[in-house]
Amino acid sequence: MFYKDDRLALFIDGANLYAAAKSLGFDIDYKLLRQEFERRGKLLRAYYYTALLENEEYSPIRPLVDWLQYNGFSLVTKPAKEYTDAVGRRKIKGNMDIELTVNAMELAPRLDHAVLFSGDGDFRPLVEALQRQGVRVSVVSTTRSQQPMIADELRRQADNFIELDALRDVIGRPPREAAPREDHALET
Repeated sequence: MFYKDDRLALFIDGANLYAAAKSLGFDIDYKLLRQEFERRGKLLRAYYYTALLENEEYSPIRPLVDWLQYNGFSLVTKPAKEYTDAVGRRKIKGNMDIELTVNAMELAPRLDHAVLFSGDGDFRPLVEALQRQGVRVSVVSTTRSQQPMIADELRRQADNFIELDALRDVIGRPPREAAPREDHALET
């Protein structure tokens, strides 16, 4: 439930939201996403979290990151770590949970409502801590993908669960072949 006078903030786990939308067969239009939540309350901040590969000539996510920075999103990035797993596959690790948690806790005294775009069960203690401070928490993810993208304990802890697929007509666009990618095999 959103109230027009709510002071709200968005906390977008980039890799998680990308994977959830991809599993549902659409891309997120971040301009529409921002407009939707500006309509729902007084948007104080829209954070977007992602790890970036710094040693590559061109990062497929760079155009998205640049666009978000120029269009009112607060970008939180850190270098991704590259490694080779036990069977020789190249993997990239870039967990942003701590950064997201710190920002949410710092902003909590000025918020009425936090909107978390992630299904990661590791965020359950954050949701609980925000609620103890009187902040309502909505979690946006999906249960409609082949494998649900939201941890049951996170969905149950949230004040409100927003099914990403239900937002498709409001914030989605059909996937493009060469869309900026957020997955680069990220492990969180």
